[in-house]
Amino acid sequence: MVLSSTRLIGAAALAALLLSACAPVARYQGYTVLESNPGSAKVGEDTMATVRTRYGSPTTVSTFEPNIWYYMSQTTDQIGAYRPRLRAREIVSITFDKTDQKVAAVKKYTAQDGRVIAYSDRETPTSGRELGIIQQMLGTLGAGAILPRQDDDPGNLGGR
Repeated sequence: MVLSSTRLIGAAALAALLLSACAPVARYQGYTVLESNPGSAKVGEDTMATVRTRYGSPTTVSTFEPNIWYYMSQTTDQIGAYRPRLRAREIVSITFDKTDQKVAAVKKYTAQDGRVIAYSDRETPTSGRELGIIQQMLGTLGAGAILPRQDDDPGNLGGR
């Protein structure tokens, strides 16, 4: 009787372990909204300083236009060894006026606004030739001496 109850407990523990492995694991990446959302910045009222104070530093700043700040976040779920599945994505773009640094525009983007980009598998040709490993090793032999010369000594101060 003891053996059968031990097997029953073991089987229940194994089933619980297997079912817990299938529980989704949520991952939060990027900007975390604590008290207020960056999308609530007021156009014409808030400045760069007030936005930074209220929402913190942006996730990134536009490469070509430093007056555009982005706050990005996304939540994904992953079950077991499967690929992560996107649950939510939000990007808030805040554009500042160049003259007075006040908020000029606030735009919100979600995962539905995204587009799939087809990457090209072509390569850009480069001029010159590629050297093999043997050519690289033998090419450095004539470039300099193996042992340092007397005037290369760090203690030699050039005749002083």
